[in-house]
Amino acid sequence: MIADGPLRHADERLGPWITGSRLPDGAAEFLADLGGVAIAAPVLAAAIAYAGWRGHRSGAFRWWLPPAVAAVAMVAVPVLVIPLKELIARTGPPGMDGTGYYPSGHTATAMVSYGGAALLLLPYLRGTYARRELVIACALLNFGVGLGLVRRGYHWPLDVVASWCLFGMVLQGMVLVVARYGRRATDADTGAGADQPK
Repeated sequence: MIADGPLRHADERLGPWITGSRLPDGAAEFLADLGGVAIAAPVLAAAIAYAGWRGHRSGAFRWWLPPAVAAVAMVAVPVLVIPLKELIARTGPPGMDGTGYYPSGHTATAMVSYGGAALLLLPYLRGTYARRELVIACALLNFGVGLGLVRRGYHWPLDVVASWCLFGMVLQGMVLVVARYGRRATDADTGAGADQPK
């Protein structure tokens, strides 16, 4: 049904509408490139290093857990995406060769890298406004990557949506860890969590 069926027909109707949009080719290519491992993974690596350093410095309880979960989430990208691409064997949009376009690996990489980085940094930001702005920026960035991939004809829209759904669940698991242990790291920074075990 995904490789060929009603969903494919929906893609074939929606895809040309996006590829024919007014978004310039250069901007679309730039956005699509932001989903590449060479660009996205270092962003997550920097956030992992920073969160680990801050958590360790504060002596927070299990400070290493949120950075470790973020690293595991990044490893999960190829572990989940590659078998699904092989299993579904979906052909790409016109002009793209072969199969293996569903789900989008670039979209998954962007979701985990930028979403994971944002989640790691949230506990260390002061004020609701800064946190809200980071979440909005992360959401717009991920939307932009997906839009760029479809606009340039590298993926069907559903390839992108599938990765958003799949790795949205992965990030939800990370949210639970950061909510429990990231908050303690912030408390420890301010001295509020001094009685927590180290």
